[in-house]
Amino acid sequence: MSPSPPPFWSRERHAARRHALLLRARIAAVARRWFDAEGFVEVDPAALQASPGNETHLHGFRADLVGPDGVGSEAWLHTSPEFAMKKLLAAGETKIFALTHVFRNRERTALHAPEFAMLEWYRAGAPLATIMDDCATLVALAGHVAGSKTFAFRGREASPFEPPERLTVRAAFLRHAGVDLFDSLPPAGAPDAARLAGQAVAAGLRVAADDTWSDVFSRILSERVEPYLGIGRPTILHAYPASEAALARLDPADPRLAERFELYACGVELANAFRELTDAAEQRRRFEADMAEQRRIYGAACPIDEDFLAAVGVMPEACGAALGFDRLVMLAAGADSVEAVQWTPVFDPETGA
Repeated sequence: MSPSPPPFWSRERHAARRHALLLRARIAAVARRWFDAEGFVEVDPAALQASPGNETHLHGFRADLVGPDGVGSEAWLHTSPEFAMKKLLAAGETKIFALTHVFRNRERTALHAPEFAMLEWYRAGAPLATIMDDCATLVALAGHVAGSKTFAFRGREASPFEPPERLTVRAAFLRHAGVDLFDSLPPAGAPDAARLAGQAVAAGLRVAADDTWSDVFSRILSERVEPYLGIGRPTILHAYPASEAALARLDPADPRLAERFELYACGVELANAFRELTDAAEQRRRFEADMAEQRRIYGAACPIDEDFLAAVGVMPEACGAALGFDRLVMLAAGADSVEAVQWTPVFDPETGA
């Protein structure tokens, strides 16, 4: 059994990490200056919310909110500032950003931490292509600050200065997995899980009998597609299947697809962006379906924030993105994990450090 590493606050370990930590601070400062120059207002969303979020595989941290009278109510640490920031859009803000800490349970790997920093921004009245340009600019800014020609992670490299490749999800699945998603996406009606599962098996992937279409989609994406995205230059993966829309609008030209994209570099997902859904009834339907699936898989589900749904109904047309700030710094620093670029990582229950 190998000995545990010294705590992050040991002088030797801190000295080894300090270059990356100072780089983190410089990238944050430059990002803030860029948003300010673009006319954005920095907002500071509360971390305690009525709901942590309502995606099937996102898990929040529950807290007890106790009033002066001793009466308690349920609260949650947010998994994203999205709900709070969209309420500010409903209130009349038009260009806002936040660099804030978020909290996700059941997540701790080289690319995941229970607490991490998210850079999230919204533009009212802007097209999704503008958010794509924002992402490319922020990646290039991080590269300039780092003074590095390439980002690197686990042997994969990408230039932060090259314009991102824009690749549809369908094209990416065909290129890297030999799977045609449209074969299982009829023009109308539900996705055909059996047809997609058949293609996955033919591509050498394991499929369980009770896998949904989304389960199979996610497995193909993570095992056959994502490792090859953002190699040489960043990739913007767009035109997601409607079943993966989350909080995005469907494409009016093709309702099989959602107006959503993700940004990749070195095989690492950096950002997730939507043309925001403003139909409260449709958003409720999606939340209820996702929470029913969460309850089926995990035995419990998160509450739905009714105040958020009320705000969705009066939100302006907008697009927005959430970027994993720790991941961006990790790639710019050439580090091997997000916790390597966090000033004070969450304690490890096994070591106490």
